[in-house]
Amino acid sequence: MFSRWGDFAYRHRRVVPVAIVVFIVAIYGIFGIRLAERMSQEGWDDPGSSSTQAANIEQEVFGRDNSGDVVLLFSSEDGIAKNKNFDEIKQYLGDLKALHPDQIADVTSYFDNRNAQLLSKDGKTAFAAVSLKGDHEQTLKDFRAIKGNLKPKFDGVTVQVAGATAVADALDSGMAGDIKRAEVVALPLVAILLLFVFGSVVAAFMPLIVGILSILGSLGVLSILAGFAQVNVFAQSVVTLLGLGLAIDYGLFMVSRFREEMDQGRDIRDAVRITTSTAGKTVVFSAAMVAVALSGLLVFPQAFLKSVAYGAISAVGLAALLSITVLPSIFAMLGTKIDKWTLRRTNRSARTLSDTWWYKLPAWAMKRSKTVVVSLVFLLIALTVPLAGITFGGINETYLPPNSDVRKAQSTFDQEFPAFRTEPIKLVVSNATNDQLIKVYQQANAITGLTDRFKPSTATKEGTTVLSAGIAERKDNESVVKQLRAIEVPEGVSVHIGGTPAMEVESIEALFGKLPWMAIYIVLATFILMSLVFGSMILPAKAIIMTILGMGATLGILTAMFVDGIGSSLFNFSAGPLMSPVLVLIMAIVYGLSTDYEVFLVSRMVEARDNGESTDEAIKYGTAHTGGIITAAALIMIVVCGAFGFSEIVMMKYIAFGMVVALLFDATIIRMLLVPAVMHLLREDNWWAPRWVKRASEAMGHNSAPEPLPVASPLVESVDTPVRRVEPVQPRVPVSAYMDDTSTMAPVKEHPYPPRPAQQQPAPQQPTSPRPIPPRPAPPRTPPHAAAPAFNPKRTWGSTAATTHDSGAADTVEGQGSHTPKRKLHHSRRETLVSDTTVVDPRTAGRSGRIASEDNELVPFSELVKRLREEH
Repeated sequence: MFSRWGDFAYRHRRVVPVAIVVFIVAIYGIFGIRLAERMSQEGWDDPGSSSTQAANIEQEVFGRDNSGDVVLLFSSEDGIAKNKNFDEIKQYLGDLKALHPDQIADVTSYFDNRNAQLLSKDGKTAFAAVSLKGDHEQTLKDFRAIKGNLKPKFDGVTVQVAGATAVADALDSGMAGDIKRAEVVALPLVAILLLFVFGSVVAAFMPLIVGILSILGSLGVLSILAGFAQVNVFAQSVVTLLGLGLAIDYGLFMVSRFREEMDQGRDIRDAVRITTSTAGKTVVFSAAMVAVALSGLLVFPQAFLKSVAYGAISAVGLAALLSITVLPSIFAMLGTKIDKWTLRRTNRSARTLSDTWWYKLPAWAMKRSKTVVVSLVFLLIALTVPLAGITFGGINETYLPPNSDVRKAQSTFDQEFPAFRTEPIKLVVSNATNDQLIKVYQQANAITGLTDRFKPSTATKEGTTVLSAGIAERKDNESVVKQLRAIEVPEGVSVHIGGTPAMEVESIEALFGKLPWMAIYIVLATFILMSLVFGSMILPAKAIIMTILGMGATLGILTAMFVDGIGSSLFNFSAGPLMSPVLVLIMAIVYGLSTDYEVFLVSRMVEARDNGESTDEAIKYGTAHTGGIITAAALIMIVVCGAFGFSEIVMMKYIAFGMVVALLFDATIIRMLLVPAVMHLLREDNWWAPRWVKRASEAMGHNSAPEPLPVASPLVESVDTPVRRVEPVQPRVPVSAYMDDTSTMAPVKEHPYPPRPAQQQPAPQQPTSPRPIPPRPAPPRTPPHAAAPAFNPKRTWGSTAATTHDSGAADTVEGQGSHTPKRKLHHSRRETLVSDTTVVDPRTAGRSGRIASEDNELVPFSELVKRLREEH
């Protein structure tokens, strides 16, 4: 399937990229540019929770509680009541409402009637509560309309802006700054890194094309989704972070494989086809792994997680689609020009893989496999220990940097006016008589952890009363909610616990109630997908265990940083409880990234194994071929994440640092050391799977590459065997001397090494009258600059039209017009046709037990031994 797609991209190389680019630009131009005005600040709560029902009842009866939208703090060291600007401040507040009649519903302040409750205990600070008219997303728009008039200047008076809407605006502005930082800082750094990796301007530009188009398309898709569902403002940053990094990574893998095929002397069409059928297939399945991990977020009720899942899945899907459509078409047009404008001259074919660090590192780990596995597993488990101290909370001003003006203002307001905190706990009581209401009221005021007694927010209306109180410490939210749940509710009375503290508690409960189902779904889905990709059931199980170990260590380090405060002053954030939705999000992202790199690494190991390599050689081959690329891909992701690591929003710092830590673990400790060591211990068990799994794997395109891979290390037979060169031995007796009258040879299209010069062969001795073999032209010599492809017995057998029958049978050989009889020789699990002359080749005999003929065909090694014994 992927080979056919590569041929399609080659044939339509001018139409495909133009059509896709026009389509993506159109989506972004029509929908994407309107994304900012469609996004929501909401979506953190569980729509089916009691707190959400309480909010709906309150809004339906009394309207939205807008008392804490905007809070203006006026402070004076001499006392605000005695300040000479007292009357001017009062006049300013009246003019503010008159200036914005469409945005401001009401202004309540100390300056109206000198209400002592609106003045701090020391008399230095008073506040004015500005209520906005809009609901939901209109609230933020109303705030931005009046924002420019909220910082008046009075002599001796300091004015600060706080309130829930002011905090939301600061968070939103921080998100917008993150996007700009990624565009201005991350992309140029990624371009420089790609130039260093490829050494060519044109090659380095290819992954950037995929990254930019992927982001434009995903933002357009996100804007379309915002027209039907609630899309949280944080989704844009997460989509940009994840989509940009993965898209560039996918482009990196595709470009690397295409250049590798071109270096082997392939023509452009074959290079495009092989790149699409190998790296392209891996990219598609890798993107599927990430999409499955992110789709696990859809089991949660919070709209925030759903919107991030929708956007991230669209970004990853577009990245994979662009990688197997636009890039192969561009490859077909460029050909060897992909190395144009080379900045450094390198000979990529001159150095053998066995000389590379990526080959030697897994070999070192495999020699010490037990020690490596035990020590690294112990290290990863030890790093997981801090996770036991994790705590959870809701989104508030503490997610802003410590030097934020809005955060400072909100902290001052909470300290000076604890009874008017913008996060009160509420009881919405319906259908209660006066006596029943008193009973509920008395029980509510008997609980601990409150700043003051419960009081009615407004008079009873339509049989509904709202009681509210502040909670002394945010860490007591869960305790207060549990005490309120224990209240004995009179018969026929409805009591709902509401307010921001209740929403946070119920959100955490909903998340951890769904988390096991998410874990089961992700593990099963990725296990099935990896089984189809690898054709094994052991490798997916190993990959999942490796991922869980890496994820645990990552979450442990994040807990030590963001909850315990290690490094908080260095990275400019305040330690505190984490938002539970963010924890679930980082778990899905880390799991997806880990399986993503696992697919890239193990796919090359499986590819080498399918071409006849031993398990140890396949491990070293896969690591040597992908180690540098995986490291470069991880560095690119780290650069992108690092740009978001300087975000002003703690939540984005948490996600960015989480991805950086996970990538560092994954690209170094896990993929380069732990995976080779574990696979070495498992040996042949790595490849086990039931027959139906292997058939399903082949049906989905596994092992579909039409050409063999180059030999990873032709002179190294095992981990413990030193490198040595064995000179080929020239045979004295042709194989035809040992064939009966029904024996002949069949041509082999693919050969592992260039043909030797034709030599005069000695006349056959036994039997006395062998059947003559018609001459045929020698196969073309491999170009000097091309690396000799490795022999693939399975592919060589299947590439000819010759079919093996019982002795004496005859069939037609492809490329010959006559019928020639053949016979079948059995060796190991392979079937090989025998030619008339042979030459010992240690690179072939060392792994497959066969020897290469002078005509580039193979015979079993035992046949040569038998022949030599008879001769001597």
